[in-house]
Amino acid sequence: MYERPVLLVIAHGSRDPRHAATVHALVRRVRSRRPGLRVEVGFLDFNVPSVQGVLESLAAEGVRDVVALPLLLTRAFHAKADIPAVLAGAPPRLRIRQAEVLGPSPLLLSALERRLYEAGLTPADKSTTGIVLASAGSTDPEAIAVIADIAREWWDTGWCAVRPAFASAALPRTEDAVRELRSLGCQRVAVAPYVLAPGFLPDRIARGAADADVLAAVLGPAPEVARVLLQRYDAAALAPTLTAVGA
Repeated sequence: MYERPVLLVIAHGSRDPRHAATVHALVRRVRSRRPGLRVEVGFLDFNVPSVQGVLESLAAEGVRDVVALPLLLTRAFHAKADIPAVLAGAPPRLRIRQAEVLGPSPLLLSALERRLYEAGLTPADKSTTGIVLASAGSTDPEAIAVIADIAREWWDTGWCAVRPAFASAALPRTEDAVRELRSLGCQRVAVAPYVLAPGFLPDRIARGAADADVLAAVLGPAPEVARVLLQRYDAAALAPTLTAVGA
């Protein structure tokens, strides 16, 4: 009988307890959308269980196939280096496929708009509202370019303007983008955090949004995020070849 690979969601981890709580809330939503699919979560740092610990437990149970899904919005250093390095140390009996990161996806744009509307905006506000698309930031040029592309795509849906901003490693900062949108004449300015869970950098985004009219919540366990996660799982699970890790 065919058994679906176990889905291992790999989160960064944080000293901030809100981070792990949000990750677990998202995983619960994923489980509710796909009854019967085994979904585990492991953290790269700060929180337990660790990715390595989950992999060892799965192997000890006799699990053979795992889809490892990076809980990341861009394909930067963690997806390209950290996670493959951890997976390379998995028990030899496991066959692991690394799924693609979550972004970009039209569903994530829908999740961003969901959070803005929950914060008080309405679709009627689009043409007069400037949006700061505020991400954590990265030193990876590919990741920065993706954020800029998302901002342009989102702008095309009818907002007054959309500007990318970064909490670290790149410019502009959130507060600078807020000022720019004011100078462009947008009647109101809203900050949309393009981050999955609360923590140090999302808090920096929130401080930078002090002069904005609206600050949306992080994406968290939005239903659209859960749908993207399952899309990435399905694509990896149906891939014709396996990446044998540790073999």
